[in-house]
Amino acid sequence: MDTQSGGLIGRRLEQRYRVDELLARGGMSTVYRGMDTRLDRPVAIKVMDPRFSADRAFVDRFVREARAAARLQHPAVVDVYDQGVDSSSGEDHMFLVMELLDGGTLRDLLTECGGALPVPIALSVLERVLSALAAAHRAGLVHRDIKPENVLVGRGGEVKVADFGLVRAVASAGTTSNSMILGTVAYLAPEQVATGASDARSDVYAAGIVLYEMLTGAPPFTADTPISVAYQHVNSDVPAPSSVNPWLPAELDELVRRATARDPSARLADAEAFLAELGRVREALGVEAVPVPAPGREPATVRLAPLGDAPEGGPRGTRALARSELVGLDTREPAPRPVDGYPGERRRGRRTVRLWTVVVLALAGVLATTAWWLGSTRWTTVPPVAGMDQTAAERALQNAQLTPHLTRQADNHVPAGRVIATRPDQGTRARRGTEVQVLVSSGRPVVPAVAPGVTAEEAEQAIRAAGLQPRRDDTANAYDDTVPRGRVVRLNPPSGTSLDVGATVTVVLSRGRAPRPVPDVTGMPHDQAFQVLRNAGLQPYDKGATFSAQFDAGQVVSTDPPAGTTLTGDDSPRVGVVVSNAVTVPNLSGQPVAQAQQILAQLGLTARVQQFVSRPDSRVFAQLPTAGSRVQPGSTVLLAAFP
Repeated sequence: MDTQSGGLIGRRLEQRYRVDELLARGGMSTVYRGMDTRLDRPVAIKVMDPRFSADRAFVDRFVREARAAARLQHPAVVDVYDQGVDSSSGEDHMFLVMELLDGGTLRDLLTECGGALPVPIALSVLERVLSALAAAHRAGLVHRDIKPENVLVGRGGEVKVADFGLVRAVASAGTTSNSMILGTVAYLAPEQVATGASDARSDVYAAGIVLYEMLTGAPPFTADTPISVAYQHVNSDVPAPSSVNPWLPAELDELVRRATARDPSARLADAEAFLAELGRVREALGVEAVPVPAPGREPATVRLAPLGDAPEGGPRGTRALARSELVGLDTREPAPRPVDGYPGERRRGRRTVRLWTVVVLALAGVLATTAWWLGSTRWTTVPPVAGMDQTAAERALQNAQLTPHLTRQADNHVPAGRVIATRPDQGTRARRGTEVQVLVSSGRPVVPAVAPGVTAEEAEQAIRAAGLQPRRDDTANAYDDTVPRGRVVRLNPPSGTSLDVGATVTVVLSRGRAPRPVPDVTGMPHDQAFQVLRNAGLQPYDKGATFSAQFDAGQVVSTDPPAGTTLTGDDSPRVGVVVSNAVTVPNLSGQPVAQAQQILAQLGLTARVQQFVSRPDSRVFAQLPTAGSRVQPGSTVLLAAFP
């Protein structure tokens, strides 16, 4: 059955793993999306080419490597769930069941970025790759085929390494030989090319090449044929990333150099050492870990690269390369052909050629100098500083001979003090000295503090400056005794609340004073009436006294405005209080006339006495008005005395 064309789709391997969809295929394996029907779990199924199933050495190595990979439990390693051989069709199909991850590969991310990744993202990816390799190296495993296609990036930003040990299993098969090199040529260590030997340092070399590609946008060695790429790995040092992107700091050049030394003994010993060195470089540059964005395509399943990918022999595919192809490569230029013709013609021809050569070279020199002046000395490229802290970003821009101009901007995801983006964008060609606007995150926006009484426009300006969106809502406006109508009372949510960028903040405006009905304080004593009015939010004041036959002196006769009147926000809160000045006539019966006259005089009343005989011992036996009557001040009280 043709596994390479998807012939297994619809089948169940070992009566458990249903093959649903072809994800990818190569010269040595095919990857399917499948379902573990026993656990009801989506899985990735890698089926090896049937030609390997007949090779006993391969089968044994495949089983051992699969078991070793399954024991390698690490958050940055694609889990291996199972391995087996399905013979239900009469043909053996060796397969590996692995974790299925939604997202894409590092290759997808590099393609979508159109070149280099921002330094913080590149270092975050490398950290996850190295942590996976470090766990493998501690367990005695070597990957042998680290490349962007084997680095998976999930939708949640997780980074995982796939295909541990499978290259080694294929290398043991009888379908290959000691004269063949297995791996992806663009990432092969020199010793893998020269002798086929590989250890942890070979993984370090490949990871260093991946770092170089993330920093520059392309592998260090490219050519038309894989053999030419392999030759460069053996005979050339990996160039410094800053030779491509001059803004990259020297620390990254040194990190790549130590990881990709041609001599394995001069290389970082293993992924653990590489990881430690990465930590020191990060600290020196002030670059912290950042989330790794998933490739921004429509949701799809990560396509695990099959062994033997790119069978056309491209430098990025895992392939078998004959080591004999490396022997006898001649890089010398071909000898010039002799010029035909007579000797005299040849001499004149040579002189003419030399003359024109001098002229052409002189013109070329002038043109080259002019182009250099107009080009390389006046132009530079905006470096990728997104995710860096402010200081490191300024330094990188200054190293690129650009002038940074910092602007604060709220951001939901980028921590405060880290760069969000630049304007112009990274990778843009710009004249040296150009001012580059650097957007620095101020973190999640916070509702600003505004003083009660400011104008709505002032509050809205402060809200926008914080990265939020102001809103007015007449139904949300509130009464306030101190803030004038139309001015800001408060914000909702209140000041200090952390929100998402662009979240709405309501500006609550004052409706003025709340409407207040004047309470009825008629008949209350003066002081009690004042307290009741104050409790109602009003401002009582004395508005004089008047006579009332109903109320004693000091009791409230009326208010201005009168009781029951509703004062609106625009009305004055002052309420005038009018009290009674009535005098209550005392009971004078039996009092000596002289004493009764004295009492009335003290009350402001006048006594008029009627008696038959005026005697000092005369006493009052009747009075008018009667005792308890309320009279106006100065009124006359008639007293009847006897004898």
